[in-house]
Amino acid sequence: MNGLHELVGLVGRVAIVTGSAEGIGKAIAMRLAEAGARVVIADKNDALTHSTAYELEGMGFLAHPYVLDVSSESQITDLVHFTESNFGAIDILVNNAGIFPWSPLLEMQSSDFTKVIETNLNSVFYTTTQVAKLMKERGSGVIINITSVDALRPSMIGLAHYDASKHAVWGFTKSAALEYAQYGIRVNAIAPGGVVTPGVEAMLGDTLPSEAARNDIPLGRMGQPDDIGTVALFLASDMARYITGEQIVVDGGLLLA
Repeated sequence: MNGLHELVGLVGRVAIVTGSAEGIGKAIAMRLAEAGARVVIADKNDALTHSTAYELEGMGFLAHPYVLDVSSESQITDLVHFTESNFGAIDILVNNAGIFPWSPLLEMQSSDFTKVIETNLNSVFYTTTQVAKLMKERGSGVIINITSVDALRPSMIGLAHYDASKHAVWGFTKSAALEYAQYGIRVNAIAPGGVVTPGVEAMLGDTLPSEAARNDIPLGRMGQPDDIGTVALFLASDMARYITGEQIVVDGGLLLA
């Protein structure tokens, strides 16, 4: 029987976390790095990507910045090549990057819909299929897709494009898990509820997160990014070695209300 430290530890493993310059992605990257993984901070925000990587390095962790647009297949290819060439492997992939611009359907343009699908869904296809080829050669790997409670039910009007993308990622997660299991690759999803991130705070505007939580969330608060980070660590670690094709809802009981 393995000890707890061995089950949780990720020393020697290499992880890519997309959309990890801030918010949920940053929290996931920090937890993986804390457990010993070498983490590639992959994000489109140049300044924040580098500052997050430097912050983790300052804490004694192994982190490397990589700036890209995840909706570009060619840039994903370059990211995968960079990571494998410099660090020898990709053991963990976390598809976290996503956007959720509010727009009622009656006002939504086809370009609005397409942009969300390209960023939230197509990017998951690009990264997963490319990284899985490398994982197959090694006979192991972990892929974690960040979906949303919106993959299960709409949380509000104005997010039809976002909801469509997250439903699709959940379906893709199950299909990938079924197909890749034979190669020792586990594929799971995490479905956050309301989490206090810069993007969510911008959407809420004058409505304080505490006020939004009181009426809707049984646990009485919105989530913090690290609430997702710790679950991602669990799924990435050997503690979850017999779990694949699952979606863990982390919502403070929101879906119960």
